[in-house]
Amino acid sequence: MTKEEILEKLRDDQHYYGEFGKQFLSNSNISSLLTNPLEMNAPQPPNPNFAIGGYFHTAILEPDKLHKYKIINTTTRNTNVYKELSGGEICLLQHEVDNIELLKDKMLANKVCEGLIRGFNVEYEVPGIADINDVMWKGKADIINHDEGLIVDLKTTSDLSGFAYSAKKYNYDSQAYIYKKLFGYDLIFIAIDKKSHQIGIFDCSDKFLQGGEDKVMKAIDAYNLFFKTEDFDPQQHLLTKTL
Repeated sequence: MTKEEILEKLRDDQHYYGEFGKQFLSNSNISSLLTNPLEMNAPQPPNPNFAIGGYFHTAILEPDKLHKYKIINTTTRNTNVYKELSGGEICLLQHEVDNIELLKDKMLANKVCEGLIRGFNVEYEVPGIADINDVMWKGKADIINHDEGLIVDLKTTSDLSGFAYSAKKYNYDSQAYIYKKLFGYDLIFIAIDKKSHQIGIFDCSDKFLQGGEDKVMKAIDAYNLFFKTEDFDPQQHLLTKTL
């Protein structure tokens, strides 16, 4: 396949997150590669936070696709109503959707955010692939703002004041490094506090990007060791550190 054909296929989430997309590494693999490589691509347990985050992104970037979310008007996921209507799937609660819609409205009401998100020459949910240190990586940018020459990534947070700490904890530094390689632009984060509705815009320092690059290189070393080295026995692998 040509690069253009691969990117077109990766636009579809079923391919991006499915078997086709697993031939590429992505930022979502960083955590497992740095902690337990054998868990890479292991099925993740259902998590309501993923559905909430997905709805927030969809509401802003692809509102025509909101119909794919099942919404149940009940207080918690422990009620009989939820259990009966959900069919065992993770569904959104109506009060969660109401709050997400409020977050969306708050973000788009801010003129700086609105300009970055709704600029004249912008693309949404853009896939990219690139060779980083002889390993193929993928990513999907929330927003590419060609007018500003920026990748814009949307985040929700429970503590805006602690976003800098969370950014390293959740590997946003490696995301910023990878996406710059994929798309050629610097990445900025627009984060909104789910409680206070305060908004922050965070750019990435050279130190932050360097930390991201260090994580990516360590992840590549682990990937090559565990999955590309013949006769490698993971049972013989151990960590050594000086305390």
